[in-house]
Order: sequence, then structure tokens, then C-alpha cells
Amino acid sequence: MFADLTPALKAQMPDLRGKLEANAPTAPLSWFRTGGPAKVLFTPADEDDLAYFLARLDRAFPILVVGLGSNLLIRDQGWEGIVIRLGKSFAEISVEENHRIRAGAAAPDVKVARAAAEAGIAGLSFLRGIPGTIGGALRMNGGAYGGETKDVLVEARAITRSGEKVVYSNADMGFTYRHSAVPDDVIFTEALFEGRAGDRDAILAEMNNITEARSSTQPVNTRTGGSTFKNPEGRKAWELIDAAGCRGLRIGDAQVSEMHCNFLINHGSASAADIEALGEEVRKRVLATSGVTLEWEIKRVGRP
Repeated sequence: MFADLTPALKAQMPDLRGKLEANAPTAPLSWFRTGGPAKVLFTPADEDDLAYFLARLDRAFPILVVGLGSNLLIRDQGWEGIVIRLGKSFAEISVEENHRIRAGAAAPDVKVARAAAEAGIAGLSFLRGIPGTIGGALRMNGGAYGGETKDVLVEARAITRSGEKVVYSNADMGFTYRHSAVPDDVIFTEALFEGRAGDRDAILAEMNNITEARSSTQPVNTRTGGSTFKNPEGRKAWELIDAAGCRGLRIGDAQVSEMHCNFLINHGSASAADIEALGEEVRKRVLATSGVTLEWEIKRVGRP
């Protein structure tokens, strides 16, 4: 347990409208359902409230922004800082002219894909294959099934660590494979995407194909964190893991998926340490058999 900082924070920020919670459990915030407490969990009321909070927060406090937690492993000793979770006010989706769609950073990728399809906007169906939020897609240049965030992003709104509201163009984002160059302490709040004219029924059919492909090849109904490792250039991580004999490998209740071996699964009582140790063992065996050092795609945070 950490010291309760919420009284001091409330005193520093008398006009704060969002919710502050001390020693908040983080396991419910992650698809792995593991992790220790957060020193403080903050749920801002809206963008102005978030800017107000950041402008008055001591820069020494580390910040972690959590969306759906689909690509996140919080270690067992917890997060000794502020966890910020964007709520419903950051999840709005609206359709605009010129085949554009605006979405809050907390909007699930699948809902944005669905809204685009219903509006006859093609080009965003790949979002159906990403089990996260728009904020995560912006941070990691999320992609799946032949599409990436960089292909459709017009601009992104964000708030800096000092509370300043800024707008990044697509070029400003510095997108590369599963990465953006925007500083880690910048918090995305909204994105504007542009697709192209398309047939609603054809787009929905494409999304259904993605859904079926995911269900038949990935352990989608388990406690997992999505793709564990990035694909090395010209290679596929799952093939390297399989060739290293890691399919089904297990440490406690943590296991390499037998369906898709670039997924790690918590079968119920695995600790974050078990999951991370399993991932490191996979990296060790892949390096020994192929000479390739796999890079984690899952974000691991907190004290080991």
C-alpha cells in the first residue's frame, strides 16, 4: 500500500471535477487481470479537467494512461505514481463530412470501425482487429489485417505534461511500426480519421471476415494481452516462437497459447511476474534457436 496522496492533491486542485482514488487496484484495468495497486487513480471529468489536473501536478509524479488495458502488464508491486483512466466523455464518436470520423481517445477501436462502416466510410475496417482504444492506436500506430493508424489519421488532439492542449498532424506523429514519436508523457484525447467512400454492406462483410479470422486464430476469449512481441523485420514472431518449441510452454498459470503462440494467457492465478518471466523465457529460447531478439509489444510497467 502507498501513502494516501489524495487529500494533498485535492488541496492543490480545489476546482478539480474528476475522481481521485488512493491505492486503487489495477488488476481490473488490464486484460491479464494482474497487477498491484496504483498510488492514485484519476478519472478526469473531461478534457478541460485533465488539462487543469496536469497543469497543477508536480512533474516528479510518473503518469500512466490506461485505456482498455488490452496491451498492458502492470507488475505485482503496482504503479508508484498516477494512473489516468479516460472515461465516457473521452469515448464519443461522430461522423463528419468528406468521409471523416472523429473519435475520443477512450473510444474502443471496434466501435469506431462500426461507426465508419454504418456511415459508408471505407478504410477503417482494420480497427475491428485491434482490441484496444483509439488512444492506444495513436500511441502505438496500431494496425491489423493490412491497415495501420498512420494510413487514416488526419490529426490527433492531446494534452502535454504541463497541461497545454496541442494538435498533432499525421506527419507530426512520427509513425513507424507499432510506434509513434510523440513524447510518452503526452496524453491523447481525440483523433480525426479520414477514409473513403464505400458500400456499407461490403464494409460490414469485411469486418465480419476480420472477426471470424480473429476468433479462429487467436485466443480472444481468454485473459491475454494481445500480441506479445513485435514482428522482427521480414519475420513473424509466432513462427520464431513455434520453431523454438515454446507453443504451450507454461510457468504456473501463465502459458504460451497453443492456438497462437505470440499470445500469453493467464489461466486464472498467474501473477504479473509469472507472465513476464514466461515472456523472457520465450525471448531466451528464440534467441538461442534463431539468433533473433524479440522485442516486447506489450507495455510492461511498475516495480518488478
